Amino acid sequence: MEQRVSLITLGVQDMDRSASFYEKLGWQRVPSQDGVIAFDLIGQTLGLYPKDMLAQELGIPADAIGGFSGITLAHNVRTKADVGRVLEAAKAAGGQILKPAQDVFWGGFHGYFADPDRHVWEIAFNPFSPLSSSGAFRWQGYGEQ
Repeated sequence: MEQRVSLITLGVQDMDRSASFYEKLGWQRVPSQDGVIAFDLIGQTLGLYPKDMLAQELGIPADAIGGFSGITLAHNVRTKADVGRVLEAAKAAGGQILKPAQDVFWGGFHGYFADPDRHVWEIAFNPFSPLSSSGAFRWQGYGEQ
């Protein structure tokens, strides 16, 4: 298996509500087949899929999908100030702030929000992992551009 994640699929209760949430954050949909809403990211795609259909595919109850599952999705930003701006945009779009922007023990600055289906996102500024000029992230950063 190659070391990458290609597609992140979120099971959602209301496709229109969830798509609207991400669009209010400034994301743009890409054409996709019926039943899927897709947003191309840097190196991956985020897909929204009806929670009941995803549960049926997996053979599990629909209420087993969503909420905090021990996984967070992270969005790294270029500056400390950007953390607060993204969290406020998420709140204005209908998200719930779980942890306000604050310093973190490892030397960065971060906060958390939950989307309308309670999928948890971390918004982080990591001074040790500078983003590339395109916004790509890697653990050791991209250094000088």
